[in-house]
Amino acid sequence: MTSAYDVADAAAASPGQHRLTAREAAEAAERRDIRNRWYLMMPSLVILMVAAIGPLFIMAVYSFLVKGGYGGVVWDFSTDAWVAVLLERDIFDDTLSFADAHMVIFWRSIKLAAITTVLTLIFGFPVAYFITTRPERQRDVWLFLVTIPFWTNLLIRTFAIQELIRRDGVINNVLTGLGIIDEPIQMLNTDFAIALGMVYVYLPLMVLPIYASMEKLDFRMVEAGYDLYAGRLAVLRRIVIPLVKPGIIAGSILVFIPAIGAYVTPALLGGGKKMMVSNLISLQFGQGRNWPLGAALSIALMAIVMVALLIYVRNASRASARMH
Repeated sequence: MTSAYDVADAAAASPGQHRLTAREAAEAAERRDIRNRWYLMMPSLVILMVAAIGPLFIMAVYSFLVKGGYGGVVWDFSTDAWVAVLLERDIFDDTLSFADAHMVIFWRSIKLAAITTVLTLIFGFPVAYFITTRPERQRDVWLFLVTIPFWTNLLIRTFAIQELIRRDGVINNVLTGLGIIDEPIQMLNTDFAIALGMVYVYLPLMVLPIYASMEKLDFRMVEAGYDLYAGRLAVLRRIVIPLVKPGIIAGSILVFIPAIGAYVTPALLGGGKKMMVSNLISLQFGQGRNWPLGAALSIALMAIVMVALLIYVRNASRASARMH
């Protein structure tokens, strides 16, 4: 027979048991929610693995194999491709020397990508500021005009630049007709031509992120700077630029990464005389028939981009922390 004391003990223990059960139910529901989120993300993760990480893994494997006689690879381990990135072997005495051509091409790629980033920032910042200061009903129109070049194929846009700067192109004909120059200026097949083409191609990628940050800018702070007798340059340097720095960083990354790996623009405007890394990689997979070297150059290019971005982001973060 159950005593009154047993009933009291059971009643006292039941609230704690109910609370424990509710807690366990909440934890189980949270685990189910996390599991369902992973299930929903699974297709995108699979696509990311196959489409992004998969090719990089293949390139990494190919870079440690032996080149085939007519292209392709021989499945024997070798580090010759990585040695060939920095060194070249003499065809007569088999001695190694510094691969000057590769270093010149890498340096040209980094230099032109950096120049492109700086020039797009110089031209893109005022454009973004201009659009931001327009009435709201006009901003969409200006953004529409900025994005119009994306409607046209990159190849067609590059050919358009080629028609402007070639020896008998529009610019030389106008300058000759006005008597400013006596003979056409050689602009095509130069570093200037490549930089001009890449600035034109990637300028919208700089304007849009800066505009996105500048649109959130509280211009009352700018007015306060003027009220405190700060000049235009001081307001720009001390107020506007620090507040829109996330957009500047995003735009610089969006421009630098595709610029250092540009292929179409250097091929057409450089005429094969001013190669960049992407053209060198294409040459190895094509006429050179040296797939391991092409793969090693690809991984080396990716490593350079990652190091450059880490340095840039770290320096920008330190500068932002000092300012705050």
